[in-house]
Amino acid sequence: MIPIETLATFISVSTFLCLLPGPDNIFVLNQSAINGRKAGVSITFGLCIGLLIHTSLVAFGISAIIRANAVAFECIRILGVIYLTYLAWGAFKAKPVSFKSSNEKPNQTSKLIKTGLIMNLSNPKIIIFFLAFLPQFTTSSQNIPSIPFQLLYLGLMFAIISFLVFTFISYLSGFLSSILSDKPSIQIILNKITSLIFIALAINLAISRF
Repeated sequence: MIPIETLATFISVSTFLCLLPGPDNIFVLNQSAINGRKAGVSITFGLCIGLLIHTSLVAFGISAIIRANAVAFECIRILGVIYLTYLAWGAFKAKPVSFKSSNEKPNQTSKLIKTGLIMNLSNPKIIIFFLAFLPQFTTSSQNIPSIPFQLLYLGLMFAIISFLVFTFISYLSGFLSSILSDKPSIQIILNKITSLIFIALAINLAISRF
């Protein structure tokens, strides 16, 4: 297996990165405050599935092809900008919801998981990040599994760490749901903030150059 000291460093760095204020954890915090803890955990689950897919791409070298192919990368980025803009519009026009009635929707959880998954997969910068980050913690040795296996293992650990940190964030904000249910105006404000977050993500993705 990967040396213990290497794993300890990887876990520490990964936890720190997940705790840094960023679009993903801010979005999870925001949605948990609006729709409750279950919504935040569902989005987190989708995000982490996306991380595992990105890890598989890195481990098997497909992401290297995407990075080298400017046309493929641009297509992914354009689709990401379009989807983020779509999410921004949906959040902007969203109306206050009743927490009891929203929790009874059978498709709510699956939709939130899908939102987190597509949000993650539509960002090609995650592939670049994993290409630069994960290989730094791999080791070439006869007593250690192959590099692709190590990358899959590290990616799985990163996804687990992300899930734990983001779930903690969801539960931290969950107590706000009782306040928001009695004050629809706060929900409207938070929906507008969510819209701005998605717009900022879309703009950043549109102007990024690698």
